Amino acid sequence: MALFKKMDNIEDDQNQVDVNGEVEHVKVLIVGSGPAGYTAAIYAARANLNPVMYEGMEPGGQLTTTTDVENYPGYPEGIQGPKMMEEFKQQAERFGTDVRFGMATAADLSQRPYTVTIDDKKKVQADALIIATGASAKYLGLESEEKFRGMGVSACATCDGFFYKGQDVAVVGGGDSAAEEALYLAGICKKVYMIHRRDELRASKIMQERVFRTDNIEVLWNSQTEEVLGDQDGVTGVRLKKRDGEEYEISVSGFFLAIGHKPNSDIFKGQLDMDDTGYINTEPGSTHTNVEGVFACGDVQDSIYRQAVTAAGSGCQAALDSERYLSRKEFEEAKAAEKEQAEK
Repeated sequence: MALFKKMDNIEDDQNQVDVNGEVEHVKVLIVGSGPAGYTAAIYAARANLNPVMYEGMEPGGQLTTTTDVENYPGYPEGIQGPKMMEEFKQQAERFGTDVRFGMATAADLSQRPYTVTIDDKKKVQADALIIATGASAKYLGLESEEKFRGMGVSACATCDGFFYKGQDVAVVGGGDSAAEEALYLAGICKKVYMIHRRDELRASKIMQERVFRTDNIEVLWNSQTEEVLGDQDGVTGVRLKKRDGEEYEISVSGFFLAIGHKPNSDIFKGQLDMDDTGYINTEPGSTHTNVEGVFACGDVQDSIYRQAVTAAGSGCQAALDSERYLSRKEFEEAKAAEKEQAEK
């Protein structure tokens, strides 16, 4: 609950869009939550921008599917991912952010104020838009994989690898990301299996050489995951199937997916500059997109680091960028109004 909700938001609440098609106007709209979105909300609220946030279908983002978070500064004993995100949310609400449940399903960035449709019904117009919709890790789609998510199944080795120090783990994939994850884990774990369905890696030559030269990495060629095995304590192994139909099992305590991420940017395609995968391009050293007044932060524009702390940092940048943008626009509009008045 927001203990210090600003009085300005009372008017906003009264102007909220209903199913009859009325359009709500806000100063700053944040779509998506997680470390990037909530941090942007904290900074925007403290700058008296009265931000409105729609959390998306997964409030708190990917960290809500994580158990222990031990690599975020300020938590010497670690913290559970869902609890951490709840505390981020509470801090954003404390300063007056209007946090709402809902998903952005369409966007029109052709003119300012920008229009975002929520849940295919409600339209919200914003003077500045902060996109913090994140990226979703790709999974194999196995029932057992879902069952043990957060209990040995992970899509981030740099986030969770430490918990498997000195143990045997498996990495699924054959590209640069999989090679990088395997090499990272090889420095922590006793044994790393790379599970790849083909007979050669897709990774760059230099990454392949590094993998092949690492003694505790073993590539399991022509193998596909059939089932993640485990018990009440978590993952215990993986059942694999070769191209010739032969099935076999390996014993591991950690199962890492490295088959790519999909940025949640579909509704902005054709309007914002993106790379081939769908990550939103931002100007170097900022969160500015190619559309003035639209900013992107967190994993939706970061294909390299994808960490909570870097997402939070870019959320801060997005709020500061939006505050400076709005201040400049207000100054320009005031000057234009003065000039117009003087010419009358």
